[in-house]
Amino acid sequence: MFHGRQVGALSLTPDNRLNVFEYDKMWLADGFSISPLELPLKPGAFIAKPQPFNVNGNFGVFEDSLPDGYGRYLLHKALLRNGINDFDLSSIERLALVGYNGMGALTYSPAITLEQEEVVTDFDKLQEIALEVLKEQQDKDAALLLYNSGNSGGARPKAVFSDETGHWIVKFRHTYDPQNMGLQEMRYNEVARECGIVVSDFRLVNGRYFASRRFDIDDKGNRIHTCTAGGLMCLSLREPFMDYSNLLVLTGYITRSLEDVEQMFRRMLFNYITDNKDDHCKNFSFYVVRDKHLNTWRWRLAPAYDLTHCAEGYNGEHATSVSGTGHPRLSDFIAVGMKGKIAEVRCREIIDEVCSGSSGLARYKIKK
Repeated sequence: MFHGRQVGALSLTPDNRLNVFEYDKMWLADGFSISPLELPLKPGAFIAKPQPFNVNGNFGVFEDSLPDGYGRYLLHKALLRNGINDFDLSSIERLALVGYNGMGALTYSPAITLEQEEVVTDFDKLQEIALEVLKEQQDKDAALLLYNSGNSGGARPKAVFSDETGHWIVKFRHTYDPQNMGLQEMRYNEVARECGIVVSDFRLVNGRYFASRRFDIDDKGNRIHTCTAGGLMCLSLREPFMDYSNLLVLTGYITRSLEDVEQMFRRMLFNYITDNKDDHCKNFSFYVVRDKHLNTWRWRLAPAYDLTHCAEGYNGEHATSVSGTGHPRLSDFIAVGMKGKIAEVRCREIIDEVCSGSSGLARYKIKK
């Protein structure tokens, strides 16, 4: 469903292994493709590939709706308390558990409701409970934490909340994070803005929890359809083999906007210069907006998120390479930019701007 309208129907192949999707006839008349590469807006049944989501046999856009990392851990704990092993569930059953409480605009009906659907805005309490559950000290509050996280992804504990200023997502420390994790992410976002990178409004809650305004909800409270780069290209977090050249080409293809392509180029530079190796396929997103003048829908690059220091990455390397290498030189960055249709002189200008703006956080020197 999208804003109460049926987008289409999901079912399983007869062997219960793969998802099958078909757009609703009314949606085909004036809707939009929810995933242009995998599910173009046309009639007929689409059958998901067995890979890379071989456990679920799912489409990338629906895989985006499912919790991963921290959320998947909570779901596992909450279901075990009810005598259910979540590894035995189909992807459709998992989506039913998301129901109306996921990120973005897609909702799933009929929904399966877990217990403890209670909104908690005592963030110190949520942080305390999250650490208890992550340390295996208790699991009775796993469903409560999952509901308050909005089934969001990522490794760190988080919660969604709304107040008089808008809709936010607040992040907490994991067991391995430093005490000043929120301040660190705050600093990274401040510097990212100085580098010309578009980030959502952000603030510190209770002086230590980093909170970012949700870009999947507009000022009027309407949900916005979003999809990660991994969802659009049907890539799994388990196999980090993406390259920034693919990201820039994807951005240009789906948005038809050189401005958005240059934005992605800036994010590539920022992540490498500031040693943010957590640049995996789900940490880049796109969303759909309606062009009222042309009376049509169009895709745009979403604001940057999860910008912070991450030296570990994947075995010490970035999740996303630059022109095939994890230790790029100036020529590698320029090659990626030019593949994305950015002129070489413009590539060099942006490189200078990001290098200058991020000098206070620089941990990687670009060699000529």
